[in-house]
Amino acid sequence: MAHINIEFTLFSAFYSPLISLMSGGFLQAEGLEADWTVSPSGVSAVKALEEGRADVIQSAPSQAFTTVAKGEVPTAIHFAQINEMDGFFITGRAADPDFEWKRLEGSEVILFGGGQPLAMFKYACHKAGIDFAKLKAELGWSPRYSFEAGLAATVKWYLDNRAWWEPLLSAHDAAIRRGLAKKSA
Repeated sequence: MAHINIEFTLFSAFYSPLISLMSGGFLQAEGLEADWTVSPSGVSAVKALEEGRADVIQSAPSQAFTTVAKGEVPTAIHFAQINEMDGFFITGRAADPDFEWKRLEGSEVILFGGGQPLAMFKYACHKAGIDFAKLKAELGWSPRYSFEAGLAATVKWYLDNRAWWEPLLSAHDAAIRRGLAKKSA
């Protein structure tokens, strides 16, 4: 199995697709074994790429804006689209199959304190026709649990709830994710 090193600029739900890729066994299915790290606070994962400590990094395309504006070639080449949505997840205390963006106005919303995730959320609000200023936005939130405790609780939940996620691992679904099959109509 080939070995790769992955580095995150920060570890957050914003990067769930890559986290799912690693934890769901998809890399192993492609013959890759990965180790991962998180950059020190205030340091971009691009530095790990430049120093040869990482083969793959998680970063926003905006990391390259300054470099490109100078007419230089960015160190990190963005080669994968994470999703076709707004680039983040909205979660609630309970499932809401009738969710509408307008219902966020006046609601308490805990947000990442800045950078690309906040900019994307504000843009999504704009696209949905809601006034970000009408949200009760909680910025500067800090986690209740350490990373290690949160990861342990997440792993435990997935182990305790196999019936929820195991159907997602069907051979056909895996082939679709790898581009080897098409979705049924």
